[in-house]
Amino acid sequence: MTPFKALYGRKCRSPIGWFEAGDVKPLGVDLVKKAQDKVRSIQAKLLAAQSRQKKYADCKVRDVIFQAGEQVLLKVSPIEGVMRFGKKGKLSPRYIGPFEIIVCVGSVAYMLALPPSLSGVHPVFHVSMLKNYCNDSENDRVKLEPHM
Repeated sequence: MTPFKALYGRKCRSPIGWFEAGDVKPLGVDLVKKAQDKVRSIQAKLLAAQSRQKKYADCKVRDVIFQAGEQVLLKVSPIEGVMRFGKKGKLSPRYIGPFEIIVCVGSVAYMLALPPSLSGVHPVFHVSMLKNYCNDSENDRVKLEPHM
């Protein structure tokens, strides 16, 4: 068996081997049909993979709507190097705040009431950079007794 036949499952169709003596078969019809079947198979597999990836992506989508006056945390980890808050590198805080929402600017943009220390930062942020703030008051905390 030639390496070409072992790899592709058919004989090499170089111009030298196209016409063999005494062997006249229409290769075009079968070859086209096999190619169409392979294309349909590939399209079906691609469609299945695409729908599977869409299902995974749709699970992670969350519709978040904030109201004016709500407290939110601001995500700062993606802008590392541009502005740092506190510690450097991996120990830098992922979220800072809480900040109050002043107004909803668009369907996915919110204006925050930033302190004077952040006066150089634009006050409008995308909803993906905001996280709902849960206030832990002293009454809600669980107090652990030390073990003796």
